[in-house]
Amino acid sequence: MYRKILKPTADFIIALTLVIVLLPVMGALMLIIAINMQTFPIFSQNRPGINGEIFCMYKFKTMKDLASPTEIIDDKLRLTSLGLFLRKYSLDELPELVNILKGEMSLVGPRPLLPEYLKEYTSRQKKRHNVKPGLTGWAQVNGRNEIDWAKKFEYDVFYVENISLTLDFKILIKTISVLLNSDQINHPGSSTMPKFKRVDKKTSL
Repeated sequence: MYRKILKPTADFIIALTLVIVLLPVMGALMLIIAINMQTFPIFSQNRPGINGEIFCMYKFKTMKDLASPTEIIDDKLRLTSLGLFLRKYSLDELPELVNILKGEMSLVGPRPLLPEYLKEYTSRQKKRHNVKPGLTGWAQVNGRNEIDWAKKFEYDVFYVENISLTLDFKILIKTISVLLNSDQINHPGSSTMPKFKRVDKKTSL
């Protein structure tokens, strides 16, 4: 009952409330990003949701646009000081509240990753798509970007197998603590997590 009725209902009510309350903040951020980066402030990208179904996820831009699709620039050079600030406090994630209102995401769940990773998951790791992806999750409050992919996926599967009101509440409370400390935003030595690549497709379960 919690997973099918209470959780999605709470997601919608809380997301709608947050959008209304934070609308002035989101509007101001859109204007600041547009002026600072000289670009449209919203970044959209296809991500797999529940059962691996693709949806368009929204975020605030934190990197400079490429001049052309073939241009290659290190992400560290593309990440602006404003973008770093937005990431530090997860303000770039605020547009995902719209995805929650659309029923594509949840407040709590495994983070939506790139579609190209779908073919790389082990059978156990694929369980992360048995629920809607989340704005925050068990992996995000247990290391965020400082842990490796294998550990992230173990946290994701643990969440899927143990989903409950108590666990969701615990994650939301811990999320506030993580944001206030504003740490664990970058993988060691990189501005973003390195791309995931399954090591042994034949023996992995």
